[in-house]
Amino acid sequence: MQSPILVRPIQQSDFAAWLPLWNGYNAFYGREGATALSPEIISTTWQRFFEPTEPVYALVAETEGKLVGLTHYLFHRSTTRVELTCYLQDLFTVEAQRGRGVGRSLIEGVYQAAKAAGIKRVYWQTHETNVAGRLLYDRVAKHAGFIVYGSEV
Repeated sequence: MQSPILVRPIQQSDFAAWLPLWNGYNAFYGREGATALSPEIISTTWQRFFEPTEPVYALVAETEGKLVGLTHYLFHRSTTRVELTCYLQDLFTVEAQRGRGVGRSLIEGVYQAAKAAGIKRVYWQTHETNVAGRLLYDRVAKHAGFIVYGSEV
C-alpha cells in the first residue's frame, strides 16, 4: 500500500529538502553546472515565498515525512480579465515518485489555491520534449495551442 501524498504550503524549515528538488527541476531544463542558477537567484526565490507582498507561492508534496515534489505559482494581472490569473511556473516530482499522483496532487493544490483567491484560470507551459509531463497535463488541463517566445533584453 502506498503512503498518502500530503500537499501543503512550503515552510521556512523546508529549505534543506526543497533545494535538491529545485536543483532537480532546474537540471531537467538544462540549468546545471555552468548554467545553474546563481545563489542570489535561489536565495531571492526562496525569500519571495515568505514575503507577504510578493505574489509568488510554493506548495510541496510530502510522503512518509519526505518532500517528493514542488510547485511554484504566481498570481498576476491580465489584460483580458478583471480578476487575477494564476501562472503555475514550476512543477517537479522526484523521479522515484513519478506515476504515483504527486504531480497531479500538486496541480490540484494550485487549482485550490487559485479558487480560494477568486481566480478562475490557471495556466502553465512546458517543453515539447517533456513527454511524461505532457501525458499528465493533457489529463488535467487543455492545451490551448499557443507557442511561447522569449528573449533576454
